[in-house]
Amino acid sequence: MPDPVAYRQLDAPPDAGPLADEILLAPAAHEPVACLWRAPPGLVVPRTYAARAGFARVQASFAARGCPIHVRQSGGGVVPQGPGILNLSLAQAFTGRPLDHSEILYRHLCALISDALAAFDIETRTQAVEGSFCDGRYNLAVPAPDRKIVGTAQVWRRIPGQAPDRHVGLVHALILAQCDPVELTARANALETALGATRRYEADRIASLDSLLPPDQRPAFPDALEARLRETLRTRPPLPDAMPVRTPTGYSK
Repeated sequence: MPDPVAYRQLDAPPDAGPLADEILLAPAAHEPVACLWRAPPGLVVPRTYAARAGFARVQASFAARGCPIHVRQSGGGVVPQGPGILNLSLAQAFTGRPLDHSEILYRHLCALISDALAAFDIETRTQAVEGSFCDGRYNLAVPAPDRKIVGTAQVWRRIPGQAPDRHVGLVHALILAQCDPVELTARANALETALGATRRYEADRIASLDSLLPPDQRPAFPDALEARLRETLRTRPPLPDAMPVRTPTGYSK
């Protein structure tokens, strides 16, 4: 069977919230799929946070203040959601060990977003940015000084009823299109404080993409970026189903 020429773009259910991309896991067993969506204000954490002492109490307290905490399947750290944040996820089936595909799947997602941002004369590079929330090797950042503008994470699932080496890989990007770095960082720090953690994040280690543009382009930027990303998804082919086996380097998250 020939490799597909494009991702099938799925719409997130209206009530899916910040975990909307998990709807991709089932259809991705049959074809490469993608989803672009926005979520209401809140925080999203990996399952490691849910295992912390007092998490249920903190979750209820934050929900009562209008900041629900959702637990996602992918790894990483705490991330805020809300207006001005775009989410993009890709999912497709692979043959072989997840470890052999993890890095190239991250790089594929980052390249797709970088190509879309180049249309706005925003140049990015893949790197960690110490002090940013949910830091990892496959952030997208802008230089001088280095600031994170996209965070990524991924999750893998074996495909029921298929060969044991058949898995779905889902990779997600949180894109800071038009938001307040101080407010987002304060929200993430509030959760760490409430859970008794000593980790703290720095607002000047992230940037809102619209702040990199001329003032007259900023109001319409999130919609313009979403349109550019959708066009990129229509023209950028998914990865091949099977990649050459490579020396595993481990997951970044």
